[in-house]
Amino acid sequence: MTADVIPAAGPPAVPPTAARRGYLAVEYALLFFAAVLGYVLAGSPGSPIPPLLLLAGLAAGYLWRRPDFDPRSWWGRAALRGEWIPILRLWAVAAVLAVAALAVLAPERLFELPRQSPLLWGAIVLFYPLFSVYPQELVFRAFLMHRYAPVFGSGRWLVGASALAFGFVHLIFGNVLSVLLTLAGGWLFARRYQRTGSLLVASAEHALYGLLVFTVGLGDFFYHGAA
Repeated sequence: MTADVIPAAGPPAVPPTAARRGYLAVEYALLFFAAVLGYVLAGSPGSPIPPLLLLAGLAAGYLWRRPDFDPRSWWGRAALRGEWIPILRLWAVAAVLAVAALAVLAPERLFELPRQSPLLWGAIVLFYPLFSVYPQELVFRAFLMHRYAPVFGSGRWLVGASALAFGFVHLIFGNVLSVLLTLAGGWLFARRYQRTGSLLVASAEHALYGLLVFTVGLGDFFYHGAA
């Protein structure tokens, strides 16, 4: 571990009681699965951005009051120095594969949004990282991986819990592709956050893949109301 890496908080020094772990497990299931399923069954009413921002604000307030949450995690810019090359290398492979797949399977979709609605695409490039990506990383990485570490530990089970919750919430878009892609993305972003403890690093990687999706022609699978 280099000096630039912020150690992500693991389980507390004093092991939680079985009752505490059970309470947190139920809370995790209710917050990240039952509430999402209720939203989906209600027809996914309204934009998901306002409830996301509300949850992010509550999560930030919780973490701000936690003495065991490293304040460097809010940004963690120094950690980006050792991560941007592997992030860009993996992203470039994904970008080539995505473009090639669409060129063969659905050429009419390729670069559809920047071609047909360049102003909308430009607005997404500007505002999506700030109003969607960072709040999601705050909730699904910093908050989830801090609060529920007593249940899942500090290793791959915790990464899996983050990825599963992140993928499941994308049921609101009404298609399987968004869930599958975000399951994979959630694992990647959670592992990155686990290694660096930096919301900036996790958000930068998340933003790259999200903007790739909207740019190459898959954006309607992640658009509220597309179904």
